[in-house]
Amino acid sequence: MGESRDRLIEMFFSEKAVLFGRFILTSGSESNYYINVKKLSTNPSALKLIAKLMAGEVLKAGISFDRVAGPELGAVPIATALALETGKPLVIVRKKPKEHGTGRQIEGEVNPGDRVLLVEDVTTTGGSVLRAARVLEDAGAEIVAISVVVDREEGSENNLKGYRFIPLLRVSELLARRNPG
Repeated sequence: MGESRDRLIEMFFSEKAVLFGRFILTSGSESNYYINVKKLSTNPSALKLIAKLMAGEVLKAGISFDRVAGPELGAVPIATALALETGKPLVIVRKKPKEHGTGRQIEGEVNPGDRVLLVEDVTTTGGSVLRAARVLEDAGAEIVAISVVVDREEGSENNLKGYRFIPLLRVSELLARRNPG
């Protein structure tokens, strides 16, 4: 698994998925770097690697689940790839209920008691994934774990206490491998 993680870290830099400058994050805070997992999740080989690594980490942790869920937008390709990797059904959690059609906030089937693995691309404070977890729990699901590609280490692990938290990478290890130049 270590060789695959190394390859993923290398891809962050070769695909220019780590940017430096001035950025405003979803959390509202300002940062001098931006982790753009979407650059990787739109690359088939990187997306496949992310799904393989997530599936491996969840298996290693002994977590059993019935469904894979991801909040829109950044987590949807990751959740889809993980559903394909594991053969588990996919659930998508909208930021808010649709204002037309069915008016649903959850796409895909969630039954009371379903064990759901919730995935996210990047967490800073964990607010977005926590909102998605609550929507799923309100539908009767049990969140067995939250797996993220990168944890920015700015409070999400603490804010998600009560949930099993499985980051593939922490930003400190990613930035420690920053390519010079």
